[in-house]
Amino acid sequence: MDKVITIPKGLSKKGELVIIPRSDYEEFLRLKKVIPLVKPTLSEKKAIQTGRKAIEEKKYLTLKQLKDELEG
Repeated sequence: MDKVITIPKGLSKKGELVIIPRSDYEEFLRLKKVIPLVKPTLSEKKAIQTGRKAIEEKKYLTLKQLKDELEG
């Protein structure tokens, strides 16, 4: 299992630092090139916030519950 070490903010001028194995970092850089960074639109941001609120309030269906409802 790979270990991740977080260096406290107080030891760095740029906030917390994370130490990961080089192979993981190289994989991250590779994926970063392949997967584009997408900025959500205002409506997408609202939908994300709504979803987060629903999760926080436990107002959602699990996949099993949804399947059960669709099959029933």
